[in-house]
Amino acid sequence: MSFSKNFLIGVLTFLSFASFCSAQTKHDNEDSLRAKRAHMLQQQRYAYNHRVFTHADTLRGSVTPERAWWDVQRYDITIQPDFLSKSTKGNDLITYKVISNKQPGMQIDLQAPLEIDSVIYNEKTKLPFTKEGNAWHIKIQHQIVGTINKVNVFFHGYPTIAKLPPWDGGWTFTRDSLGRPWMTVCCQGLGASVWYPCKDYQGDEPDKGASLTIIAPDTLVAVSNGRLQFRKENGDGTATTKWAVVNPISNYCIIPYIGKYKHFHEDFKGLKGHLDLDYWVLDYNLKRAKVYMPTQVHNMLHSMEYWYGPYPFYQDGYKLVDVQHTGMEHQSAVAYGNHYAFGYRGRDLSGTGWGLKWDFIIVHESGHEWFGNSITTKDLADMWVHEGFTNYAETLFVEYMWGKAAGNAYNFGIRKNIVNDRPIIAHYGVNEEGSGDMYYKGSNMLHAIRQSMDNDSLFRKIWHGLNSTFHNKTVTTQQIENYISANAGFNYSKVFDQYLRTIQVPEFDFYFSSDHRRLFYRWSNCVPGFNLPLALQKNNLGIRILPTTDWKTLQLKNGQYKLFTPKDIVYMYYITIKEGK
Repeated sequence: MSFSKNFLIGVLTFLSFASFCSAQTKHDNEDSLRAKRAHMLQQQRYAYNHRVFTHADTLRGSVTPERAWWDVQRYDITIQPDFLSKSTKGNDLITYKVISNKQPGMQIDLQAPLEIDSVIYNEKTKLPFTKEGNAWHIKIQHQIVGTINKVNVFFHGYPTIAKLPPWDGGWTFTRDSLGRPWMTVCCQGLGASVWYPCKDYQGDEPDKGASLTIIAPDTLVAVSNGRLQFRKENGDGTATTKWAVVNPISNYCIIPYIGKYKHFHEDFKGLKGHLDLDYWVLDYNLKRAKVYMPTQVHNMLHSMEYWYGPYPFYQDGYKLVDVQHTGMEHQSAVAYGNHYAFGYRGRDLSGTGWGLKWDFIIVHESGHEWFGNSITTKDLADMWVHEGFTNYAETLFVEYMWGKAAGNAYNFGIRKNIVNDRPIIAHYGVNEEGSGDMYYKGSNMLHAIRQSMDNDSLFRKIWHGLNSTFHNKTVTTQQIENYISANAGFNYSKVFDQYLRTIQVPEFDFYFSSDHRRLFYRWSNCVPGFNLPLALQKNNLGIRILPTTDWKTLQLKNGQYKLFTPKDIVYMYYITIKEGK
């Protein structure tokens, strides 16, 4: 993915190691491969720890003075891509609220080689501007706190072309399998400013929603987020199509899809009543889409609403849109490119067999509607909230469909993808993501917390509570961490520190008295104060212990020592074991 996120960074990291090892097996033994892998990880850690951030990084990833005084209320974007020249032109009417008297200027972001042509204030005044890299500084007149104003930003140029979407972001100008034009954008991490002017900061979503008006060849169909407002023929070989959402939306989720699309519709009864399900697929996929997609979507929605609460965007509906890359979590218009196959394009990322019983992209990318789209992190450094919870949604989906044992097996299976190259939480204020371990390690951390609660009804109540408390809000990791601890009745702060802010795997040390009636135990290789509880069950036996970093002693009864089988403990918790003095 480089620095442009997208949804399988963890898989790519793991596969890079796997590919490297596979290529070397003819010449190197296992110890040599292990040493080379460790060296690669060491290099990655060094690069992470010694990275020097630039002023441009700060402009992109922080709340600069030129961003702080205005709050985005709405984006109304118009875009006209030219397929042959791979150029675009358009404008973004940005509605905002003035929230501070300190107004040194206005920062609008638009990435080179695109150029801003003009900025019009409140539909009448042309504003001057200067350029600093990808940040454009608009000279403004003083504005009264509390007022609602608008700037209309006109732009044009030859935008960045995605080399390997969705991991490498930008525009895609390509052809479908029948040779007809197909266009879209992927831009998470890289930023929506790669294709339209905006405040490219994740913490400020347009509170009143957004619209996207697409001017494209009238032989093609334009699809975007939310609900269709109109489509009209322009009489010059183009058609204008407008879509709009009423909910707040991350700017990287606003996406055009342009191609030979066909549509079919379903009515779904969810937790909040009627939900519109719409499917926009390339015309040659229509027949198999009608057979394949609905069942997968229904299963996903039933599971997500059971574990996470109501679908967050009933007003805007839910839709799947055919794409030629793998997929992305574009709000209310989820990109689908999984080849109508179970697993991740036919692969089981867990290696257990359970990952081949359902469509990975439909479950994972739709799961982001709850974590990522409704609950959005202010800073890219906290992206584990998006990816860890959504990756764990896969485990919960498997459990919902096939039972707890299947879910446990899936979660344990994906653990092999963890590499511990660097912390999951990255540096703040510079638009940097942490390790791809935010997926699989994040999921395993949440699974461990759930097991430690030993109370699934409480767990589910907390997950529902997260989605009601932070619905359509931007958050910090601290808010999510604090909410879980407060509602679980246990302080998990050191558990979050361990898994999110270090690369150490905690070790559970224990031994018994000679008669197996007394247990001696502690945590080691961990942050000071690490205190993850362990709840262990087997057959009719059960126990819950509260290890700390100090040695503790517990009197056992009724054969409880049998619960302390290392492989069984490790199966449920992402930890290591040291048995014996």
